[in-house]
Amino acid sequence: MPATKVAQKPVTKKHTARKRTAEKRMGMPEIRMKAQSLGITPGKMKKPELIRTIQSTEGYTACFGRSEGQCGNIDCCFIKDCLKN
Repeated sequence: MPATKVAQKPVTKKHTARKRTAEKRMGMPEIRMKAQSLGITPGKMKKPELIRTIQSTEGYTACFGRSEGQCGNIDCCFIKDCLKN
């Protein structure tokens, strides 16, 4: 029998966002390491403040936790945590 071809859907922003949100959320140790790699001194910053500082440094809008369930920054590594809030 000939093999059946499975049609693949084109990758859209919606599909990419869904894939991103399936990734594991970052814990504070990973967030602190990311901040340090960007030249940010985390000190005693709380998680939301530190993430917003990282977002700003990376050129994103500093919007962590303020998205109300929707986010246009599909490439942001904090999207899983952000949409959870």
